[in-house]
Amino acid sequence: MSQDRPVILIPGKMHPRALERMSDLFDVRQIDGAEARLITPDLATGVAGIATFNKVPASLMDALEHLEIVSNFGVGYDGVDAGHAAGRGIVVTHTPDVLNDEVADTAIGLLINTLRRLPAAEQWLRDGRWVEKGPFPLSPLSLGGRKIGFYGLGRIGQAIARRLEGFGLEIAYHTRSKRDDVSYAYHATLLGLAQAVDTLIVIVPGSAETRHTVNAEILQALGTEGVVINVGRGITIDETALIAALEQGVIAGAGLDVFEREPHVPPALMALPQVSLLPHVASASVATRNKMADLVVDNLVSWFQTGKALTPVSETPFTRSAG
Repeated sequence: MSQDRPVILIPGKMHPRALERMSDLFDVRQIDGAEARLITPDLATGVAGIATFNKVPASLMDALEHLEIVSNFGVGYDGVDAGHAAGRGIVVTHTPDVLNDEVADTAIGLLINTLRRLPAAEQWLRDGRWVEKGPFPLSPLSLGGRKIGFYGLGRIGQAIARRLEGFGLEIAYHTRSKRDDVSYAYHATLLGLAQAVDTLIVIVPGSAETRHTVNAEILQALGTEGVVINVGRGITIDETALIAALEQGVIAGAGLDVFEREPHVPPALMALPQVSLLPHVASASVATRNKMADLVVDNLVSWFQTGKALTPVSETPFTRSAG
């Protein structure tokens, strides 16, 4: 790193490990949120990079005259306007791969919890009902013999699929185009996938294109034994349609780690016994979050030292200009 330490802006909060490392390497400035009105004249001309928890609108980028890089904490970067960044030549980075296993493990746990109702069974024991009322009711669903459909089959989706292969389950998927590196059955439409399986694992990015794509029609196609698991983004599922499908027995259950309006979860969802709910914790282990924090910082270091980011998003495959 040169003696003139680049100024890195943190709009809002940042992981303590990332903040500590950045403070040793850069001139770090923090503001309360990702709002252009908070940018002072010295920040407007001095900031070279941003480190963020997935929130950088175009207006904030445009308030920073010399912004070069946005380093995002997370695989998903739907809160960063990557298209606008691309237009300005700003590189956007994210933190793929380091959390794949953690999210995949959580997805398997959420699936089993949903099918076997294990959290409810544990609560039955803790509440003393095993003694007072006898054994916990038999779970109506089981993992054995289920047909698994993946809506999205990126790095994390493939990690989940590999784990499910060990259970001897039939696996299929829907993505925008067929993959040449997997042997799973491909369906050209999400509806076609839903009609062919009874378990839908949603692991696609949140965007205008994927918003509410898991709707009443898709849920109906899954059938009365159908189960939906979402460890991607809450926006992909129409929660109103999901609640109605669960209440009316259109599908049998759901396991959700993400929601449309986090941290707010519809009371109607929480009232349903056939639903397993987690507060967006799929990657939330100390070890994994530390790796993500390191990658946020390492992307900044690499950019300013070598002119290349380690993990740029597809929209911004840029290198740093010599000037």
